[in-house]
Amino acid sequence: MKYKTDVDVKKALGIESFRNLSKENVMRFAAMMPDMDKEVALKVVAQFPEFKAFALEAINTIQTAQEKSLASNSESQAQVHQAWSDVRAILKGQLDDDELTWEQKKDILDLIMETARQESAKDSENKQFLKDLTKYVAYGVAGVAAAAVVFVGGRVGIDQFLNKDDEEA
Repeated sequence: MKYKTDVDVKKALGIESFRNLSKENVMRFAAMMPDMDKEVALKVVAQFPEFKAFALEAINTIQTAQEKSLASNSESQAQVHQAWSDVRAILKGQLDDDELTWEQKKDILDLIMETARQESAKDSENKQFLKDLTKYVAYGVAGVAAAAVVFVGGRVGIDQFLNKDDEEA
């Protein structure tokens, strides 16, 4: 395990206390959890004030960022497709010129085909971006969920341990 104590975790996150943990650091903490001993993770999570509210805020932040990225991406894609459409319209207009030779018209047709290939490549690039965005959002939500499970599991374990001690007394 890479992080053997809560001090190691604080040092890796660059913080002095878990009480002032930022949203960004919660995501980093969640990503670090597989490299922590279970006891260290429980100890760290136990130091979070109002963990549930923090986890919900982190998920809302992820969702807002994704929505903004998708809206910006959609607008950008529309502009790119419109630009290619405009270029093709200009090239098609040139094909109506009766003074052009067959070779010149063939060159224009080749340019039209090239714009279609470039637009297709841009569309594929955009689909990869959307796939990656979805993957990263899923990782973020999974990290928060994992932290929540550790938190709840730790609380349940502590409660069960305390109840066991009460029954034995």
